[in-house]
Amino acid sequence: MQIHAHHLYSVPNFNGGTGYCAAGCREWFAAHGLSWSDFVAHGIEEAELAATGDELAHRVIEHARASAVDQEQPNG
Repeated sequence: MQIHAHHLYSVPNFNGGTGYCAAGCREWFAAHGLSWSDFVAHGIEEAELAATGDELAHRVIEHARASAVDQEQPNG
């Protein structure tokens, strides 16, 4: 599954709100040796994000999976 920026900005966060901040995400990507600009342009494979072992990454992955399931559900 491909993870995109909209997943980062819509994931439930630890403060009870929604989304991770772009500045913090850019720092997180740099700290894990990942390209923020490539991610924004193309997304990132779930496996590459999961390989970081980071809880924030796993939260985004689970959110993206749940969003995909929600989109597959028929309306009505």
